[in-house]
Amino acid sequence: MSQQPLTADGKKAPKSAGVKNKMPAEMQITAEQLMREAKERELEVLPPPPKQKIQDAGELANYQLRKRKEFEDGIRKNRSSIPNYLKYAKWEESMGEIQRARSIYERALDQDHRTITVWLKYAEMEMKQKQINHARNIWDRAVTILPRANQFWLKYTYMEEMLGNVTGARQVFERWMKWLPEEQNWYTYINFELRYKELDNVRRIYETLIVHLIDVKHWIKYAKFEERHGFVNKARAVYERAVEFFGEVDMQESLFVAFAHFEERQKEHERARLIYKYALDRIPKDECLDLFKNYTIHEKKFGSRDSVDNVIVSKRRFQYESEVAANPLNYDAWFDYLRLLEAECESVEVIRDAYERAIANVPPLAEKRSWRRYIYLWINYAVFEELDAQDTERTRQVYKTCLEIIPHKKFTFAKIWIMFAQFELRQHDVAMARKIMGQAIGRCPKDKLFTAYIDMEQQLREFDRCRILYQKFIEFAPENCNTWKKFAELETVLGDVDRARALYQLAVRQPVLDMPELLWKAFIDFEVEQEEEERARALYKILLTRTSHVKVWLSLAKFEASLENDDSVERAREVFNQANMQLKLNCSDNEQRLLLLQHWKEFEEEKGDEESRQKVGELMPKRVKKRRKMVTEDGVDAGWEEYFDYIFPDTSRASEANIRLLEMAKKWSQAAAAADDDDEDRDADSDISSDDSDDEDDDDEGKENAVKQKKIQNIPPPVAVSSLEQDEDSDSD
Repeated sequence: MSQQPLTADGKKAPKSAGVKNKMPAEMQITAEQLMREAKERELEVLPPPPKQKIQDAGELANYQLRKRKEFEDGIRKNRSSIPNYLKYAKWEESMGEIQRARSIYERALDQDHRTITVWLKYAEMEMKQKQINHARNIWDRAVTILPRANQFWLKYTYMEEMLGNVTGARQVFERWMKWLPEEQNWYTYINFELRYKELDNVRRIYETLIVHLIDVKHWIKYAKFEERHGFVNKARAVYERAVEFFGEVDMQESLFVAFAHFEERQKEHERARLIYKYALDRIPKDECLDLFKNYTIHEKKFGSRDSVDNVIVSKRRFQYESEVAANPLNYDAWFDYLRLLEAECESVEVIRDAYERAIANVPPLAEKRSWRRYIYLWINYAVFEELDAQDTERTRQVYKTCLEIIPHKKFTFAKIWIMFAQFELRQHDVAMARKIMGQAIGRCPKDKLFTAYIDMEQQLREFDRCRILYQKFIEFAPENCNTWKKFAELETVLGDVDRARALYQLAVRQPVLDMPELLWKAFIDFEVEQEEEERARALYKILLTRTSHVKVWLSLAKFEASLENDDSVERAREVFNQANMQLKLNCSDNEQRLLLLQHWKEFEEEKGDEESRQKVGELMPKRVKKRRKMVTEDGVDAGWEEYFDYIFPDTSRASEANIRLLEMAKKWSQAAAAADDDDEDRDADSDISSDDSDDEDDDDEGKENAVKQKKIQNIPPPVAVSSLEQDEDSDSD
């Protein structure tokens, strides 16, 4: 059992109160804050030591002895610590003991002669004491031991130049340059010679520099030096030597740009232009962007309109080359590039080579969508060979190669087959053209191929071949109404009316047609042209059994009205009347019926009398605004929308009767609801009354029920309603 601690006087110490609230304080104190406050209050700052004043030589000797002992003890403890030597030597220098300071520096050098700081401090001490020969000896020793330390050379040459010893400084530079330092040190030497106008020495230095440090910028600076001092021919010679030195293997655009700018400054614009062209022809296109830019600026300043255009074309050509190199499948870039070459009248071989490079990039996917742009490269290539190069055999070979590349089992391009056949026709080889079209239809039949082949035979006036091709075309696509129509038109042109009628009759009996209305219209027009009115009327009746579209009725009415018979007007009016009755029965689209009545009204206004006009006017509908509920594809309610509908007179009466019936049913339901509310009120009153008045309440309740029943009997009951009411606002026109 632990004992409670005791105080100094032997009494028990009071128990310490535990921390009850262990929540974090509102203001947190960090270690950084404590350090900052201590710094602000300067709690750790100690007072400076008292200054010691030396009164006589004895005290000075004692002080020097004590300090030397401290320094020697420090060196003895750590001989490799160079800062101890430097502090010791600096103190001895401050005491005026130069010999002792030299001895300490020598001891430091013996310890570590590779420390640059020791040499610098040692030489600076000698220079402060104006011991020039000692300083020279130190610098000589330093550059001999550490020749790659540029600081020694710089300090050495600076000292000699400050002393006016130009020859000595030059000798130091010469010794330094034998070690082939960095380029900045060479330019330090050059600037030194320039300060004393020694141009020959500068040339000699540049000659050495461009040999040992192979870089274009040194040649450019050398040439600018010659130009700056008025030696134009020497500057041009330097540029020419640089171009010859680097050759065509390591050509850099900066050299040619500087050379061209030099010629521009000398007003030698033709020379500058030749330099630009020479460089552009030999430097890779992706490495001469700056060269293009400067060439363009030069031509805009000093060139003619043609030269400026040539520069722009060269620049665009370079851009297209870059684009097709980055993405060979960018066919749009190929189109622009080839168009540029053809517009600039390049040689046939250059353009042909560009086409060969373009068509070599076959699309990786066997999808027609990927091939659409690519196939036009072949088309343009074939057109170029035929029209520009005028090489017939090569054009034929281009078409054949293109057809071999296309995967005809998956898709084909009818345009290639047609162009190939037309090319053979231009070469007066009809048999070859027919063979090509036959192969096309046999390998990959398409509507476009049949149409082109038939057109070709029609131009050749081979109508028997056209009939055969039409038969094959109908066998391939019997649902194509345009084929039936063209075939019948051909027979009509050839004068075989019965054959044309038979084709039309066979066509309209096909189970599937893509555009039957086109075929029926052509059939009816054909009979009308042949003045077969009864046949045309019979066709209309057959067509009306298949469809009751308003346009068919209007066409029939127009046909009847166009006839020059005595009863044509009555027949047309009868057609309008039948159409109105038919559309009224359908009731699917009020707008079709409205269209019919409008045409009927126009017809009566033109050919009818007052009575007929009034009769049609009574049939015209009223336009009303209605509302209907909108539902999205997901079945979500999207609100209400307003629309216009048409109410015809023969249907409005039934609608009004339905509306009245709905109003009566609504009143009856409201009255029934009111009667139910009265019953509930009576039941509540009967619960409050006493048990003794039960009989009286029963009598009263019976009387009230009788009254209520009488009221209900007075209200007419609802009847069946055929259709529900839509919310509508009558807005008659």
